[in-house]
Amino acid sequence: MAEMDIDLRKALDEEGDFAADYLEELLDIADLDGDLEISVEADRAAVAIVHEEGGDRRLKRMIGRRGEALDALQELTRLAVQQQTGERSRLMLDILGYREGHRKEIAAIARDAVERVEESGEPFALRPMNPFERKVVHDVVAAAGLYSDSSGVGPARHVVISLPEDQDYSFDYDEDDDYEESSESADSMDSAESAQSTPSADSAE
Repeated sequence: MAEMDIDLRKALDEEGDFAADYLEELLDIADLDGDLEISVEADRAAVAIVHEEGGDRRLKRMIGRRGEALDALQELTRLAVQQQTGERSRLMLDILGYREGHRKEIAAIARDAVERVEESGEPFALRPMNPFERKVVHDVVAAAGLYSDSSGVGPARHVVISLPEDQDYSFDYDEDDDYEESSESADSMDSAESAQSTPSADSAE
């Protein structure tokens, strides 16, 4: 393993520890029961709040409607980590497996869209999605060997899937590939999204 990789892993482990300390204190203040699991996924620190019995109703409220409360808590946790490290954090937070379940739902939608494009040969536009959802779609499309691009701005931003040879379309997309793990805040995070996924299985989840 290269020295840079070792340093990166150490930094991500440290991020996870800082985040866990912050969340543990928050759970104690709110008198909520939950265990914390720390990991590193796709070059990001990840922390999950889990509960052996699935979690009580109050813990589920931390997810909120369409993950809005979870998004807010994730941003607060990232800020807390940044205060400790001095570096911008891309940490991912999950509660009771919400994000993983949502990821699977979006992946299924993306696979259906891929099949539709393969059968018809025509580009297909998905419904507007937030950055996290679009990232999942781009990964699925890339793994299938097709082409995907993000079009539109703000809440209307969506993914268009097409065959690799059918790319004579002018889409509005960003260049940065720093996708944000967000369930709802599409407006504030569009600048962090890469709108293009090349047809390479290496970019799949």
